Parts: sequence; C-alpha cells; structure tokens
Amino acid sequence: MLARLDAIDWKILDELQHDGRMTNVELARRVGISAPPCLRRVRALEEAGFIKGYRALLDEKQLGFEVSVFAMVHLSSQAEADLAAFETFVRRQPAVRECWMLSGEIDFILKCVAPDLNAFQAFVAELTAAPNVRNVKTSLTLRNSKDAPMVPMELRRNGTRTADR
Repeated sequence: MLARLDAIDWKILDELQHDGRMTNVELARRVGISAPPCLRRVRALEEAGFIKGYRALLDEKQLGFEVSVFAMVHLSSQAEADLAAFETFVRRQPAVRECWMLSGEIDFILKCVAPDLNAFQAFVAELTAAPNVRNVKTSLTLRNSKDAPMVPMELRRNGTRTADR
C-alpha cells in the first residue's frame, strides 16, 4: 500500500498532521490540487488507515494533571493469556496514557498522568496488585525535552531526507 502513495498523498499527510483543522479548500491550495480530488484523496487515505483520526492536543498540566510518570512493569508470566489480561487491565485505567510491550528485562512501559502524587500512588497500589504483576518501578518526569507526536515524514519520502518545511 505504501508504494501507492504519490507525492500529493505525502503532501496531504504532512499538511494534515501539522494542522488537522484546516479546510479542504486550504489543504487543496497547499498541496497544489483542486478541492474535489483533494477531498477524495483524504477520504481514501482515511479508509486505507493512513489517517487514524483527528484530535486536539491538550496541555495536561494546564488541565490539572501535574504528575507525569513512567512505570516499568515486570510480569511473573509472559504467557499470551497473561499478557492479554494485563493489556485489558491497563486499557481500563484512565491514568495510563500509553502502554508499550517491550522486549528485554521489562515487559511493559506505561506513560501515566495524575493530578497529584496521592492519586498516582493509589494507581500504583492498584497496578502492583494486578494479577501477574511481579514488580513495578516508577520514574517521575522532571521535564519534557521533546514531544513530537507527528510522523517524521522527511525521513521516509523516497528513502531520502528532504526538508520541505
């Protein structure tokens, strides 16, 4: 499917990830085509799964979530049923913003937020009591040096680096 993306598709994806709220007319102008084919392309990119959705990026600290933590979870079993059960548990936890299964010593790393340390400690108590959890190590974040939610398109196009922006 990737081979079917042409230069216009790449431009559309790049523009939308920088500003997903722009009108179709503005997007078409930026990528150099008229509005109707631009809309058809966007819909095709959505249907093919290249565009997963649209959302606003909110500032968690401004909204009262003062604590950001990474939790490294080691399970006592890596049987598929136990991994799936842990993933189901994590999906139900609103404090967990991201969950990644890892290879190596740690089974999962969780990115978590909480309004304060007490709320996070209550979550950790629930996490450590979850079935199959051997141990949990946490690290409070001090500051975020980089937050790049976008795909680095300039590293992918035609296998070479470009600097369109």
